Amino acid sequence: MTIHIRSLAPAPSTVSQETRTVEAIVSTGADVQRRGFIERLPLGGADLSRLVGAPVLDAHRANSTRDQLGVIEAAEQRPEGLWVRIRFRSNDAAASVLTDIADGTLRGLSMGYTVGAWKDQTEGGQRIRIATRWTPLEVSIVPVPADPGAHFRAGDTGMEADEQTAETTATTTATRAEVNAEIRQMAETAGLTRAWADAQIDAEATAEDARTAAFEAMRQRSTQTQTRTTRAQIGTDNTDPAVIATRAGEALFARSHPDHEISEPARAWAGMTTLDLARDCLHRSGMRTTGMAADTVITRALHSTSDFSLILGDATGRELRRAYMAAPEGVRQLARQTTARDFRAKRALQFGEGPELQKVLEGGEFQHGTIEESQETYSVETFGRIFAISRQALINDDLGAFSQIPAKLGRAARAFEVAQLAAKIEANPAMADSTAVFHADHANLAGSGAAISETTLAAARLAMRKQTGIGDEAIDVTPRFVLVPPDEETTAEKVLAQIAATKTADVNPFENLTLVTDVRLTDTAAWYVAADPASIDGLEYAYLEGSPGPQIETKQGFEVDGVQMKVRLDFGCGWVDYRGWYKNAGA
Repeated sequence: MTIHIRSLAPAPSTVSQETRTVEAIVSTGADVQRRGFIERLPLGGADLSRLVGAPVLDAHRANSTRDQLGVIEAAEQRPEGLWVRIRFRSNDAAASVLTDIADGTLRGLSMGYTVGAWKDQTEGGQRIRIATRWTPLEVSIVPVPADPGAHFRAGDTGMEADEQTAETTATTTATRAEVNAEIRQMAETAGLTRAWADAQIDAEATAEDARTAAFEAMRQRSTQTQTRTTRAQIGTDNTDPAVIATRAGEALFARSHPDHEISEPARAWAGMTTLDLARDCLHRSGMRTTGMAADTVITRALHSTSDFSLILGDATGRELRRAYMAAPEGVRQLARQTTARDFRAKRALQFGEGPELQKVLEGGEFQHGTIEESQETYSVETFGRIFAISRQALINDDLGAFSQIPAKLGRAARAFEVAQLAAKIEANPAMADSTAVFHADHANLAGSGAAISETTLAAARLAMRKQTGIGDEAIDVTPRFVLVPPDEETTAEKVLAQIAATKTADVNPFENLTLVTDVRLTDTAAWYVAADPASIDGLEYAYLEGSPGPQIETKQGFEVDGVQMKVRLDFGCGWVDYRGWYKNAGA
């Protein structure tokens, strides 16, 4: 019996002897067992910027030009893996390797690469090291590849028909053995498991059916690991001067504050003096400092790099903000914080309460209502001061220069804000209705001054409860704070003190009020009651948008021999409503 069969030619069809080129998959991202761990190269983390034009080497040897077989002409991510087109050299050694590839006797490929970032994890008790950012540098022709899926692309395989005559049983057995061998070769080339190959053989799949199944398995695998872009995305550039300034500045700040828990990225600069930081900046700029005097190091760091002044600015900025946040708030806690987009007059619109709801009869119409509004304005202005840290302080590593001066400026910035707010309270300016903030017409000024007591507090609370909105609707203002000058602090503390009363006559109805004392109040008798600024408008302050609190800038000193620091505060405050406040002129 004559049986006609087709045998596969194993030669890669992408080989072109005329152009000396061949296409290949150099990586499928398969795991590789290393000593003590499994290495994983996700294709999405590959930076291909250096692969095009990279050399093709003989088994990773790079001792001379004789070891280079060719060059990478093109490279891109494809569903089956990292694809390249290789152009071989015209010399005899490269031509011989290309001929062996065409014959199918050389099939192994490998890559040389550098890893920019690793991520470690554990799977099934096995340590996995994942290269989250890596760069291919070369491709090599090797006898034993680490990635079993790396291969020269075959494209459409050639088929040549030949006749064989044999007994039916014997021929069938020989053909099945060849198909089984080819299925196992497919599995090895495509990076599929032995279990996949055994399943195809047990199902007595033909070579064509197995090839279709292999491509489907590779497609499903690539879908699970496929990325949406081939561009390398850098999350944090550790060489960015701003990043270095933040970390080194924190380390310098931590030297002045041992209680500060330094972050892990900043530990590389922990304990470094200002001289050490200056040398580090010069080294990163490519300057040698061996044998250089301390004075020269500091001077060159100030005038040759911007990193050094950024580090000093970050450290002093941290100290300034720490002192600013820790400074007493005084009347500031009775005002609401907002932002202003620019330096033009900030308009604070005050809307009245919504109109009273009216009954709608069956089939009737809903009636229109109106909302009254008023308008108050104030603007943000710029305030600031320049101070300097001398070259001598930097050479002497004087930590006081980085802690005491910025701390004083931080406390001064907070004191300035509080003073501006206190001045607004005592100035009692006219509002948009041409009436002063505290006035009998506003029903928030006691008819006659009296010392703070249960009786006068009750009158203040009653007046605030009876306040009405713009449309004369009841708004029920709830007192929250009592503001007094230092002269009345003791009296107020006694009135507001919590008492463990044993009878109703001894109960203190005002013990829930919070006492605020501010030394900037010049009227030693007057006292105030205020509602929570979060519940109703009253006194308000604003910073320029994006710049809350004092901001610091640095530059190399020219007028002074050292580094100059500029502290800037964009701040403004004003009254936007009177209904949340009450004043008693005192006794």
